[in-house]
This record gives sequence, C-alpha cells and structure tokens, in this order.
Amino acid sequence: MYIDPQWRILTVGDGDLSFSNALFRHHAPQHLTATIYDSLNTLQSKYGDDFHQQLLNCHCQVLTEFDITNPETWSTVAKHSFDLVIFQFPLVPGFTSKSEFNEKCAGIGINTLNRRLLRQFLINASEQLLDPTGPQLCYITSKDVKPYSEWNIQHSLILNTDINYLGEMNFDIVNFPGYRVRNVDRDKHVKDTKGITYVWSQRAGNQLTQALSAQLTQPPILGDDCCHYCQAGPFTSDQHKQAHENSRKHLRMKDFEQQWLADLQTA
Repeated sequence: MYIDPQWRILTVGDGDLSFSNALFRHHAPQHLTATIYDSLNTLQSKYGDDFHQQLLNCHCQVLTEFDITNPETWSTVAKHSFDLVIFQFPLVPGFTSKSEFNEKCAGIGINTLNRRLLRQFLINASEQLLDPTGPQLCYITSKDVKPYSEWNIQHSLILNTDINYLGEMNFDIVNFPGYRVRNVDRDKHVKDTKGITYVWSQRAGNQLTQALSAQLTQPPILGDDCCHYCQAGPFTSDQHKQAHENSRKHLRMKDFEQQWLADLQTA
C-alpha cells in the first residue's frame, strides 16, 4: 500500500483501530482521522481501548459511530479535507435475526448489499470527503477469497459515475506492525490471507504521481473471447467457452451481476 507522508488521510470502519494506529506510527501521514462504525462502549467491550487511547495520545482525531453511507454521522468532519480515504476489508455486518435478514435482503442478496456499501463509500468519499485540489484517492483493501472475490470490485462499483478505477497493489500486513484484521462482528482475529488494495480517483490515471503509478497493476483488457463475469479466458474453442458458461462458478457470478445491475436501475 503506497502512502505519501504529505497526504491527509481518513480511515473508515477500522474495527479496533489497530490499522489506523499502525498507519500513523509507521507511515506518519500529515494528518490522520480514524473512524469506527461502533460506539465507544461497543469498541471497548469488543476490542478494548488500547489503540483508541494510543491515537488520542498522538493527537489523532478518532470518531465513533461513523457510517460512511450516512453523512449525518459526519458532523465533526470538514468537507473536502482529505487526500485519501481508506476502507480496510469492508463487509456488511451479520444479521442478528431472521427477520432482520428478511428485511434487509428483501429481493436482493448479501452480495448486492456488500456492493452497495462499497459503491456508497466511493461516491460519498469522492463527492464529500476528498479535496478536489488533491489526488482524490480511495483505497479499498479486500481479499482473494469468497465472498470478497465475488463482488467484481474492479469493474462493477463505479458504473454511471465519474470515478475512475486506476489499478491494484498488493497489501502486505508486515508493513503495518500491530495491525490485526478483525471479523466484522466478533472480537476475533481473522486469518491473514492475501490482501489486495484497489485504487480509485476522480482524477485520470495519467494524473497520478509517478511513485503511486509504479505500485499499481492495471486490470487485463478482456476481449469477446473472455468471460467478463468471471474475468476468465481467453477461451481456446467454442467447447471451452461453453463448458465455462455451464459451470457452477459462472452461473453464480452471472446471477450476482444480474442482481447488481437490476439494483442499480432501481437505486
């Protein structure tokens, strides 16, 4: 993950605040505001208060009950005051009951709910949090395992927006000593699988700094002989293509994409 020490950074939904603490201590950005979705009481009961106190002692702003999908929770954040907004391993919270599941997933699936969350993050951060005179960067770090790998992060989130997908870079947790990836609902340490940081901006790729550009891998260009749902191919024959399209993985990904496109039309 490339961090410029001159950047003003906001972290979103940082569970136990261990990422923000590691970011501040080992990368020393010009300014850091750390946010969590939980209340202070919930933070203390789930994870303890150590990282919160360490950030406060370093004069970092820490905001609780911050919901990236709800600007009404941002009362103490100045608009257009950041260069980079980071969302680490986002995932919608689990449901506490069957009735809550039925209410929130009516007509859609959890895959679409997660994509909604990430799309709202990108739009709200770009329109309201990022300084239009700065690099205007959004980072989402995710995993290469289910369900994260089924969200089509690179291609599906910014349809019908003026936000550009710029590429991806490896996320190495070793560069953030003390960071513990947490489960979204429990005081558990999540297994360190391979992390990938995806990068977006309202600026075009050719406006990136050379240092950031050097870190990014561009997505492959898929032709007509490839599957755009699964990012697979090119296929060597019609039989090869047909076998893929009949596979369980393809049918699952096709269903996710169709649900997502239908949801965008009704948004």
